Amino acid sequence: MCGIVGIYNSAETLRNPEALLTRMLARIQYRGPDESGIYINNNAALGSVRLSIIDIQTGQQPLSSEDGKYWIVFNGEIFNYIELKADLIHLGYSFRTECDTEVLLNAYLEYGPDCLNRLNGQFVFAIWNNEEKELFLARDRVGIRPLFYTQTENNTFLFGSEIKTLFEHPDVKPEIDPVSMSQVFTFWSTITPRTIFKRIFELAPGHFMKISHGKTVIQSFWSLKFPVEKDAFFKGTINEAAEELEKLLTDAVRIRLRADVQVAAYLSGGLDSSATTALIKKVAPETLQTFSIGFEDGEFDETPYQQEVSKYLGTRHTAFTCTRQDIGNYFPQVIWHSEIPILRTAPVPMFCLSKKVRENNIKVVITGEGADEMLAGYDIFKEGIIREFWSRQPNSKYRPLLLQKLYPYLAQFQGKNKSMLKFFFGYQLQDTNSPFYSHILRWRNTSSIQNFFSEELKSNLNGFDQYEEVKRMLPRGFDQYDRLNKSQWLESSIFMSSYLLSSQGDRVGMANSVEGRYPFLDYRVMEFAAKLPPDYKMHGLNEKFILKRMMDKRLPESVLKRPKQAYRAPIAGSFLSSPAREYVMDLLSDQDINKTGMFSYNAVHKLLNKISNGELVTEMENMALCGIISSQLIYHQYILRDNFRPAIPQLNNCRIIHEQNPIYS
Repeated sequence: MCGIVGIYNSAETLRNPEALLTRMLARIQYRGPDESGIYINNNAALGSVRLSIIDIQTGQQPLSSEDGKYWIVFNGEIFNYIELKADLIHLGYSFRTECDTEVLLNAYLEYGPDCLNRLNGQFVFAIWNNEEKELFLARDRVGIRPLFYTQTENNTFLFGSEIKTLFEHPDVKPEIDPVSMSQVFTFWSTITPRTIFKRIFELAPGHFMKISHGKTVIQSFWSLKFPVEKDAFFKGTINEAAEELEKLLTDAVRIRLRADVQVAAYLSGGLDSSATTALIKKVAPETLQTFSIGFEDGEFDETPYQQEVSKYLGTRHTAFTCTRQDIGNYFPQVIWHSEIPILRTAPVPMFCLSKKVRENNIKVVITGEGADEMLAGYDIFKEGIIREFWSRQPNSKYRPLLLQKLYPYLAQFQGKNKSMLKFFFGYQLQDTNSPFYSHILRWRNTSSIQNFFSEELKSNLNGFDQYEEVKRMLPRGFDQYDRLNKSQWLESSIFMSSYLLSSQGDRVGMANSVEGRYPFLDYRVMEFAAKLPPDYKMHGLNEKFILKRMMDKRLPESVLKRPKQAYRAPIAGSFLSSPAREYVMDLLSDQDINKTGMFSYNAVHKLLNKISNGELVTEMENMALCGIISSQLIYHQYILRDNFRPAIPQLNNCRIIHEQNPIYS
């Protein structure tokens, strides 16, 4: 696992690229603290910081082909590199290293962009063609690893694993994009290729990019597709489907255990991480180290389940507790790494967990992300089913009460608040033909937080329709998808990569030099899950039905039968108690709110008073508080560049290769 950067200008010789790449790499040295390297050509330069996991001795980057025509920098893992290497050796290729980077480069030399369809991994890589003066970049199918890019006025193209690397170029100035703010405060993330900053873009998952002589081509090589015709669904029984799922998941786990360092696992106490932990023990019965995070607040804590699963599976378990004070203290660091406002504090405990894991000398963890998206585990899927059921009798007194049971942790819907329940969940109840039926309620309620925007920010949106970009993303045949599959597509294509795998995944893990691996996001597992009949995934309102069938008698009954518990963390109490309160109140002061110009001080002040007075604070108000504080931090860290911004460290152990007079011209 690594971080990569690069610059390219086909029209003129690069100016002082070594100093620029050194700063860019230093900014993300935590992604690869073990070693670093830079390759410099007249028109292009590539850089890498490396977290050595496979072939620790000879896997240095940048790496060239044997003839020196091609150079590669690579962030990620190719899990099937052993099988690919065998194929390439059969085709006549020889290898100088044991690393997957060289396998990837040779696969590109043999197959070109089609090599992407042969890769099973999580990756971003850049390959420079010294002969054609062409730069090729690609990102894995679901966007586990990030890649950002921009272009300066003199047509210098820059890319990096994180946005902050791009701002090391003197001509790249950070500026908040009002449209992106609106998207974050609706969808919880921007819609790719947008980022929170103007003129900074993200390469979409499952896409590659070619840049040559001033021309840029971006093309998709994979997308998640659900069946349209009934004959395209899996035709076997639920037991046969469970057997096939186990076969695929077991192999996904097996190849994700490939490493020259110890591989551990996260164990949340839920079904997904418990299942991956059980499969690890099946593939590699030796002692497995597991890690978990707990909370001092019982409302969020799953510690008893974590301990029960660890004992049942016989893992060597280490547990940590995350306090409200921890969340408040580490929040600015998490925002620095996330590079985007966030509406929940849930990424912070994951940051704390990866920090503790790294302190235990672990570089790699296997986790259960992706199961909820692909096997229908989220409450939002149930919510869509219940709302459609309610829509058939919209005046029913009883049907909406099913939603009350769905969200027992939302206090405003409990007790006698039935009118609030109907008002909240009844929005566009009968608009069942909407492509966004399953998500429109969440998006509409989240967008209500935009009431906290300043008048200036609202005016800059100028009537922007935030759903148009999502409509343009919809795949061909989407209107013929089953309702559950529509929901799954929206969740996995919008929320998963841009939020779950980013702010709550790659960013908080790599901030502490810890790589996450996700068996449920093996593309073979995803494609199989997409073809399953919907009731194999959501059986009535029984979520992840097939996974429970697969893991029957292999996990404690309490885990198999427990209701889904959404992963959440405290918000208001984390910010408005000491010691975080001091910096939070500074950020929310009249002076600071007016300085950034993004929010209305009167609206913010009213919310603070409500919290201080001990009144019932809704989930949306908690999210508003988190979103406002994180947006203010983004402004301080990236626009004002003040004391909330970490100092740039010294780059260590950097190997620099100069090739100012290339042999190919």
